[in-house]
Amino acid sequence: MTVASFLLVGSWLSEFFAAFAEKFAERFDISHKDIGAEISEAIMQVQMYFKVGDYKLLITDAVIVTWVAVLIFIILISVLAGKPSKDLKLTAGQALLVSLTELVISTAMSFGMNRKQAEEVAPMIMTFGIVITACNSISYFHIPPPAKNIAFAIGCAITAIIYVIVMTFKFVGAKGFWITLTTPIAIMIPFKLLDYVVKPLSLSLRLFGNVFAAYIFMEFLSISVPLILPGVAGLWFDIIDGIIQAVVFSYLTMSYIGENVETVNEYNEHPEEHQKKKKKSKAVAA
Repeated sequence: MTVASFLLVGSWLSEFFAAFAEKFAERFDISHKDIGAEISEAIMQVQMYFKVGDYKLLITDAVIVTWVAVLIFIILISVLAGKPSKDLKLTAGQALLVSLTELVISTAMSFGMNRKQAEEVAPMIMTFGIVITACNSISYFHIPPPAKNIAFAIGCAITAIIYVIVMTFKFVGAKGFWITLTTPIAIMIPFKLLDYVVKPLSLSLRLFGNVFAAYIFMEFLSISVPLILPGVAGLWFDIIDGIIQAVVFSYLTMSYIGENVETVNEYNEHPEEHQKKKKKSKAVAA
């Protein structure tokens, strides 16, 4: 290589590192950035309309990201599950899935459900956990999580409370459901019915509030400190916190079903105690 070639390469490297340093400094210079405007743009919902005949079908980014996240998790779970072996030995992935399933079943049983009931609710409870975990964790890759849209959180909560009511009817029947409304005394009926409005509201606001706050914080970090720190902080705020919110949502859904089942079981085991309470409440009212 000639001296001219060395000089040419040296000149190119000098220009490259000078341009790199300039871009690097510009990336960290937030004086020219409108952080509020950039965050506002990040939280805006992307909306698209598709015509189906005479009707307009609204598709938001939350819908698209939900399907993408769930599809990725389905592939991941399929890989973990693998194929059943002939000698019935479990792989590491299969053992993990079995352990998670047993954990859900044992937790459901701790709420008052029997083994059969716990096994029946486990698939839906795990579905809630998987969908919410997938949708929350995808924000680590700088993709807006669906739960930043309040409609996603409300949809999950309404689905959960409908599931609670359906499974309560299935496990204890109409009479049992009535017992859950009138225990410990019949005057509690309005408050018990109100509970079915407050519970989904609480579920939705908890999920939306935590995910939305974490998303805003991570957007702020990405704008103000774009290197290293967002990736480290994202492990907690995007992934760990996302999993925690999924666990809390699933756990509370299980507890609502278990609470109803346990109330009916206690009533059937000690009906005389509930009759005494009713007589006392009538006497006080008289």
